[in-house]
Amino acid sequence: MILTLTLNPSLDRTIEIGALDRGAVIRAAAAHLDPGGKGVNVSRVLLANAVASRAVVPFGGDEGRQLVRLLAAEGLDMVTVPVTGTTRSNVTLAEPDGTITKINEPGTALSPGELDTIADAVLDAAHSADWVVASGSLPPEVPADVYAKLCRRFAGAGIHVAVDTSGPALACALGAAPALVKPNLEELAAATGVPIRRVGDVVEAAGKLRAAGARTVLASLGADGAVLVEEGGVWYGRAPVGEPRSSVGAGDAMLAGFLAGGGHGPDALARALAWGAAAVRLPGSRMPGPSDIDPTAVTIDPPDPERPLASPLLPPTAPPPGRANR
Repeated sequence: MILTLTLNPSLDRTIEIGALDRGAVIRAAAAHLDPGGKGVNVSRVLLANAVASRAVVPFGGDEGRQLVRLLAAEGLDMVTVPVTGTTRSNVTLAEPDGTITKINEPGTALSPGELDTIADAVLDAAHSADWVVASGSLPPEVPADVYAKLCRRFAGAGIHVAVDTSGPALACALGAAPALVKPNLEELAAATGVPIRRVGDVVEAAGKLRAAGARTVLASLGADGAVLVEEGGVWYGRAPVGEPRSSVGAGDAMLAGFLAGGGHGPDALARALAWGAAAVRLPGSRMPGPSDIDPTAVTIDPPDPERPLASPLLPPTAPPPGRANR
């Protein structure tokens, strides 16, 4: 069973438009309202593919109650934790060529007492879990080491922790030796300070994250595919999408597929890529089920270090891996 924790869940409204024209009145072609938050998405795609999962979801206010209703309507197995603030709402503008513009609210602050209650809920729910997924941005005023503490608490119980976050939260988590981290291209460059122009740069940056404490690195590269770096080897894979609809939740679908595929090796990478590509072909924050997934579109190869990336990235000023901003 795979347990997910989303400290900063959301209601995600996706609006499909012809083109984004600032200052103009734009008529929507379609709109979708979905439950959101990275861990929530991981559990939703696992549910859609009949993989056992449970989600720990703090919620607050009318938006939070609506979030819980939407998740319950999907049949998600969840542990809900009421909090005093209001669950955030996010808006995504999706254009026909796949361009995505996101407006994310910061979320609601969580008190130390609420964090303790959430942590207790995770511990109670994890007794039968093989993996705990700690993912997403942190709400305001939540300490950056919250995911690191989670890794340490589960280490003695033999439960693997996958971390999918960014910034100081990722830097802190590395020092707690998570079983898996899943950065995207921007997060990888920011966490390591490595300019990423080629596949070889991705492998180098992933090696820095492993040296800082992560045992396995699954780096999602958008249209360029993904790179997996673990003790047993290094693999590069792609799953091209001819007509992308929305990239929202695609990285979460990728992480879900990787864990459902066993959490290591090229077979898990292939499933991750197939699930992630399927999410890109769907509108809004819809999560793919078996009928949406095409495993035959995936190719896995040894990485060619000189292969250029379609979207090279230079890192911003970043702290060394394993250290948080002060």
